[in-house]
Parts: sequence; structure tokens; C-alpha cells
Amino acid sequence: MTEIHRPELHITPEHGVLDAPAGVLLDGNDWHVFYQYRPEVPGPARWAHTVSQGDPFSWFECDDVLAPVGGELTVRAGSVVPIDGEGEQDANLYFTSVTSGGTNIQLAKMRELTADCPLSEDRAALNPAVNRVSAVLETQEGFQRFRSPCVVPNWETPVDREAGHAGWLMLALTGDAETPTPVIATSQDGQSWDLQGELEFDGEIGLDLSPEEGQLSTIVAPRILRLRDEVDGEIYDILLLTLERAGIDISGYLVGTLRGTTFHVRSAFRRIDHGHDFTRPRNTNTTKGTTVRGSTIKSHNPADYYTEAALFGFINGIGRHDDPTEHPSLVEEGWANALTLPRMISLQDGRLYQTPPAGLPEAITSSERAHAYTVLCEVPSDEDSALTVSLFDADDNETARITHTGHTLSIDRSVGPSDRYRDEAPATAELADSDSDSLTIIVDGSTVEVFADGGCVAMTSRVYFAGGCSRIDASTTGAAKIERDWHRSGHEH
Repeated sequence: MTEIHRPELHITPEHGVLDAPAGVLLDGNDWHVFYQYRPEVPGPARWAHTVSQGDPFSWFECDDVLAPVGGELTVRAGSVVPIDGEGEQDANLYFTSVTSGGTNIQLAKMRELTADCPLSEDRAALNPAVNRVSAVLETQEGFQRFRSPCVVPNWETPVDREAGHAGWLMLALTGDAETPTPVIATSQDGQSWDLQGELEFDGEIGLDLSPEEGQLSTIVAPRILRLRDEVDGEIYDILLLTLERAGIDISGYLVGTLRGTTFHVRSAFRRIDHGHDFTRPRNTNTTKGTTVRGSTIKSHNPADYYTEAALFGFINGIGRHDDPTEHPSLVEEGWANALTLPRMISLQDGRLYQTPPAGLPEAITSSERAHAYTVLCEVPSDEDSALTVSLFDADDNETARITHTGHTLSIDRSVGPSDRYRDEAPATAELADSDSDSLTIIVDGSTVEVFADGGCVAMTSRVYFAGGCSRIDASTTGAAKIERDWHRSGHEH
């Protein structure tokens, strides 16, 4: 029986609840994604491993890599980095261990990272190539409850980023859940870590600091990546932050330079996605020799690969406050939550631009039910002009509406026949002034991802279509015009 809600090209758990992305590793053309999930609700979380060879659309499951042991209550998300083994490619898995006494950050090693990973008939089986090593950050120097590690290569020298990398850098959280403190640690070998101190900011970050000045109260899952700005040619740090605020998650980024434990801000906080359902973005680490949009990583020279990066997000608007038992996908099909497609991101004048990955149109054409619609249009910024794109279910009911007014973009789920979103306000985003307008909409199962104006705005929302999405129609009002448009859909349509 066809699972209508389950996307074909996105990552979902075969069964159970996906809680968060854990770590992503791109090895050549093979994508390795690790995620935190619960096989049963309620129940403890584990780490799953899924792989796609050649493109980021054809996912197949591998044996899980981590599960609670001994006195652990659960294991939570972290980070995955490549390390050189004895003539082979290995990986370090940094994860959060939760016990009755609190949390700490631990290390496990995965030998011989390969796309031909085992899948046992026993769903509880763990990959024997993964072995735990030890705790790497525990209570010390007034800091406790270490968690949510993000690990990336550190710089050879803090003053010259063109010199390449040496050792590792970790961004993590400490403290209680309501008033967490981001901290920085460093390591030469990835196993012995030195805590450097609290993360501080130099410059206006564009966020409310509460309850006390200088303390970020509701930050979860911070991540860091690097990009070279296409305008000034400099390499910057991109600090990804998710704020829990008024029952919803707001994910965004700051652009600047991390020196020691101080983040020198160039561009203040901006939303990374303005849809109903996007949180906890994750960076992608890469192995040497990996190609990202034609830029081959031949060495540790940053000039080889900081032109672009890949980013995954979690399709869920309220993160840890979510009740998965209310999801139709769990009730009807036994699974809940998905990750976004990887987004290829670039930095232009302090702003991130996000675009879908290469090969997506062909993947949609080869799918059973996925859809894509791309339109080049002209939409004047006046009260009467708009481009409206309607998404219909199998009974030909309009289920979601995407509107481009020239200065705003919105997704409205309240127009559908279900009462699920009846009283919900549309998600909206401001658009930059532009001489030309563009819009790309991807519908895959119950996921809808929208990219506008060359990727300067992205919006992700979960939409449950009765019987699946059947068609996408566009119309204009006022002086708005469709210059060109393209439809692609799975071969059943």
C-alpha cells in the first residue's frame, strides 16, 4: 500500500519518530546522514544511519550506530567528522549521553566508512564497526551538562585562514535547558579536548538576550560552518542558531569571525527559513577528495572548498515541544518527521543564498509522486499584483496556497479542507527588491519547500494532502506576469 504522507526523496525514519538530525558527512559522491530517532513512542532515542550513493535523493537504511548502554537513559544528537584510518576512511561520532546525573559529550569511532553498510533483519542491531571510546567533555571548571556538540576542522593559525587547518574545534552547550551557555573547546587529535570558555559576541547580534545581559536563554543545537563571501573574497564563520520562543522554533544565522571564544559579528541574526516547519539546521562535513558543485577538495587549503556548503534542516516547527502522536504520518503510516533536502548555500555580501541540490529535476521525474514547479515572473510591488500558486490534493481540493506579491512571500495552509490548520496564520517572508522574480516549489509527500528570488528566501512547511498532491496551478492578478514556467512530476502523473 502506498504511503501518501511519506516523501520519496527526503529522509524519514522507516518507523518511529525522527527527533533531530545528528551529523552529515559527504564522502566523494556518497552522502552519510546520521539522525536521532525513537523506534517507539515513548522510548529512548538512538542514532540511525542512512546513505545515498551518487545523489542526495536515493536513501537506504543501514544498521543503527548508537543506542543507550549501561545507565544511559538516551543518546542525543551531535556531530560526525572524517578521520584518516589505517589506509581507510574512518569517522568520529560525537554524541550527547544522557544519564540520571546529567549529560556529557562522548566519542565513538566508526571504522571503514563505506556506502555498502550492513542492514540486519534485527531492527535493534548496531553496526559492529562503531565502537565507543570515552567521554570527551564532562563537568569541569564550573561548567556542567555538556551537550549538542558541533565539531569542525580548526585553523592552522587564527590570523591567516588561507593557511589551512590543524586540529579540531567544538561548539557545544552547557548549563540547564532554560538558560544554556554556548562554549568553545579545541583538540589536536579529536579525542583529548581543552575547554576554552564561554562563547562571547563582539557587535550587535540582533537577538534578545535574557534573562540576564550576555546570556542566551533559549538557544538549542548551535552549529558553525565556513564560507567565502563572493563579494569581498574573505572566509567567514556562519553561526547557526535555533531559538525556542513562545512555543515555536526560530532558526537563523549570524555571519562573522570566531577568534578564540569571541564571535566578531559582521551581519546580525537573520532567519534561515521562514516557513511553518524548519528547525535545527545542520552543517555537512566533507572528506578530502570530495566534490561539492565542481570544487574538488584536494588538500586542506580552504580556497578549494569554502565557495559553497551543504545544509540540512529538520522539518518540524516546534522541535522538542512537538507531540508526534498527533501527526497523521505516525497515526496512519507509523513514522513521523523528515529532514529537508540538502541545500547548497553560498555567501554574498553577508547573506546566505540557498538553492536545491543538482539533479533534483531528474530525481522528481523518476519518482512516483513528487512535484516541482519553477516560474520566472514579474510581480510589481503594488496592492493589486500577485502571483498565486495553489497545491491540490487527490480530490482536487486546494490544500495550500503560495503567494508572491513582489515584496512578500507567504504559505497558507488554512485554505485546505482539513480543520488541522483552520485557524493558523500564513507563514510570511519579506522579499528583497529585484528586477526579476523567481519561485521554485518542491512537493514531496507531506513536505513543501519553496525558494524565491535566487535563493535569498527559503520557506519549508509540512502539508498533509488527502490522497497526495495531484497538481500545481499558478495564476496572476493585477500587473503580475508569468514570463516562463516549468512543471515536473513523478511518472504516475
